[in-house]
Amino acid sequence: MIEQPEKTHELLEEEGNTQELQESNTESKPSIDYQAKFKEAQDLYLRTHADFENAKKRLEKDKAMALEYAYEKIAHDLLPVIDALHAALESAQKEEETSKDRPISKGLELTLQKMHEVLAKHGIECVECVSGFDPNLHNAVIHVVAEHKEEGEIVEVLQKGYKYKERLLRPAMVSIAKNN
Repeated sequence: MIEQPEKTHELLEEEGNTQELQESNTESKPSIDYQAKFKEAQDLYLRTHADFENAKKRLEKDKAMALEYAYEKIAHDLLPVIDALHAALESAQKEEETSKDRPISKGLELTLQKMHEVLAKHGIECVECVSGFDPNLHNAVIHVVAEHKEEGEIVEVLQKGYKYKERLLRPAMVSIAKNN
């Protein structure tokens, strides 16, 4: 068997076809390796490109969310100011119970009304407390006996809660009825 390839080789040399024999030997085996490597490289490219596109979409989404909720930190920082205005209004109303004009409480009411209009313009709204207790929107601070309310209903709002678009900035602090 060893002699036969030599004879074939000798015959091809005589005909001047040694170059064809070498080319046919080199083409058959390495071409399969190159094709596999090409498919591997192509698969790697497709996966890398898909990862890049996914990362690009994720960054665009994050950027859009950051722009959409850009006022959230400022809104959160304004909440104590609004609370102070509410407390000042309550105090002024108690002091001015006897007078008819009540100029301070009217001024504070107008200021609070304007503040809520500006906040609503930018997507900041008060959390509703009339529909019932919702643990996602309300923080029950105390239980009180309230015969005129059903158990678990909101009796009093101690501190208003606020939402910025769909996000909760601060839950409303409420007292809950307990009739035992």
